[in-house]
Amino acid sequence: MKTTILTLVLLVLTAGGLTFSHAQENVRQIAGAVDRHYNDLQSLQTQFTETYRGSGMQREESGTLWLKKPGKMRWEYTSPREKLFVSDGKVAWFYVPGEARVQKAPVSKIDDLRSPLRFLLGKTKLDKELNGLSIAPDRSAREPGNVVLRGVPRQMQDRVSQVLLEISPEHRIAGITIDQTDGSTTEFRFRDPHENVSVTEQRFRFAPPPGVEVVDAQELGD
Repeated sequence: MKTTILTLVLLVLTAGGLTFSHAQENVRQIAGAVDRHYNDLQSLQTQFTETYRGSGMQREESGTLWLKKPGKMRWEYTSPREKLFVSDGKVAWFYVPGEARVQKAPVSKIDDLRSPLRFLLGKTKLDKELNGLSIAPDRSAREPGNVVLRGVPRQMQDRVSQVLLEISPEHRIAGITIDQTDGSTTEFRFRDPHENVSVTEQRFRFAPPPGVEVVDAQELGD
């Protein structure tokens, strides 16, 4: 009887080890496929929805995101109000049409959850950027066939407790959920992607409208 129980325990432990090893292998395969997919792109245009939950409130916004190598991005919010967050890879701007001020900062100095996405094209290396990268079996994907990965960003550990990436079978990032240490959550959902689209450099530049005050800031957005 003791031998039978011991044998069963060993079988369970062995099976668990194989499952863990297989899961880690799958994580590396998925992460590598995502890296290759985005690193092969020159530009990307996609619709996005941004949802913030925290301090007893929820806010949802949407618009269009453009990315272009190297490190250029444009977040054009259209709902519920117009906003613009744009960077040419060196300087970032945040502007709300109709307001009297526009915020400006070097991209190396800003502390913004959208900023790391500027490196999505050309420099993606998920297992290097996220500590403890693993499959998150406790988090259900929004879309059938997608898988959710979990990790902690190396550069934002003091602010972000974990990041969840929902990956499609085509190795596209369908969603990013960012859990912050203050208990708030910001979720980005992406849809209708257009890869390697023609996009001019002018789209990533910003000229303040006449009469608008330029304010230097290290944290852009609201």
